[in-house]
Amino acid sequence: MPRLRYHHIGIPTVRPLPKEDYIAAHKLYASGYSQSPYGIEWMKFDPDCPLPELVRKVPHVGFIVDDLEEAIAGREILIAPNCPVDGITVAFIVDNGAPVEFLQFDRPEAEVWPQGAKFK
Repeated sequence: MPRLRYHHIGIPTVRPLPKEDYIAAHKLYASGYSQSPYGIEWMKFDPDCPLPELVRKVPHVGFIVDDLEEAIAGREILIAPNCPVDGITVAFIVDNGAPVEFLQFDRPEAEVWPQGAKFK
């Protein structure tokens, strides 16, 4: 098992929230991560969001890993490794019926998502 470092919890919601950022590629709004000292991220999905229902309906925990391929090896893949923005590769697995996200950064997170522009 690779070393896991807590990054965030993603919680689906249907209500509008302050300071929402729209992520067009995934058709979702995200809010709260950059303001929360605990990494709480609220996610509101468009009706035609292409992400799996499990991600849209069930909260997930995100962990930073050094080796994404090692982290997902032998696991049930929910979302295959992909690069939502330059500098990070993410993937989702299913563990005991719940989604789990792994994030691998190739440079410091502050360079990937500068404060105030995390999802731009």
